[in-house]
Amino acid sequence: MPDQPKHLLHVFPTFAVGGSQMRFAQLAKLHGPRYRHTVIALDGNFDMASRLTGLAIDYRKLQFDKRRPYATWRLFRKTLRDIRPDALLTYNWGAAEWALVNRVGPAIHHVHVEDGFGPEEARTQLRRRVWARRLALTGRHTTLVLPSRNLERIALDVWSLPKARVRYIPNGVNCARFAVPSSGRRQEDGKIVIGTVASLRREKNIARLINVFAAIARESLELMIVGDGAERAGLETLAAERGVAGQVRFVGQSNQPETWLAQMDIFALSSDTEQMPLSVLEAMAAGLPIVATAVGDVAQMVSEEGGSYVVPARDADFAQALTRLIGDPSAQRAIGQANAIKARKTFDEDIMAARYAKIIG
Repeated sequence: MPDQPKHLLHVFPTFAVGGSQMRFAQLAKLHGPRYRHTVIALDGNFDMASRLTGLAIDYRKLQFDKRRPYATWRLFRKTLRDIRPDALLTYNWGAAEWALVNRVGPAIHHVHVEDGFGPEEARTQLRRRVWARRLALTGRHTTLVLPSRNLERIALDVWSLPKARVRYIPNGVNCARFAVPSSGRRQEDGKIVIGTVASLRREKNIARLINVFAAIARESLELMIVGDGAERAGLETLAAERGVAGQVRFVGQSNQPETWLAQMDIFALSSDTEQMPLSVLEAMAAGLPIVATAVGDVAQMVSEEGGSYVVPARDADFAQALTRLIGDPSAQRAIGQANAIKARKTFDEDIMAARYAKIIG
């Protein structure tokens, strides 16, 4: 009789479309029949489910009142007893209470994944959350998984978590999906396309990218922005005000970023805060040179050849790096090739999947 798949309970603050949820989908597909999954979204949003088909996933919605913490914790504990998973996986601060609940009574093998912080903790850690994480994530059944070295440093130095319970697992991408033939990237009209893929939110600071583009713009340049969000209308207005609306192309949201990356010559990341941006990994796999702000792990992610184009998050530095790379086609090619090689060796999704499976069991 074949082994039964292990049952994993995943608790998300939300199962709306986002980075943690996309990685879950990626891993669920890669792990295949090894696991079956139950997903709880604490806010009741299961929008991500529409993107998942053909997988053994059960979705559970819980009714609780956060203003009644003790009743809420009892419900969480009862849910754990009723589902009886082989492993509990929780994601980010919004699900940390489940780590605390798991420390009461018979504990379940637990993996907590922390991807980053909301705007309230973008620059500094909130003291009460530091202490709560120390309490929640130090159980002997808990392993903390972090996709960035910066988060690993915070977990060890700020949260004071035991090193033996902390694991660094970088995100991964399907490098074969994003690979682009080395010939023909340059546009037929001779334009150099600078592009980005991002949710149009304030922390992504696409305004910086538009302002810098306007400052260095010439007829041979085009800016492509792939993504959507609350900032889009204001960014379109900004492009018009800066006189570059005709050279800035807003593509909108796309489920096939590889299509647009294949049309770019240079990838730009202008964010004020990141940890390990998936867009940079995808651009690397697509063989693109990258100009980026020095946020999160970006400087360590890119190839050594492209390191000098990761600069402080200031418009002047960003403009200087972008201008320098635009004017050096040979550097564009060499850095792009080096980025693709590093992506395949270090950040392929199969490597990530194997590392998660080793921890989950």
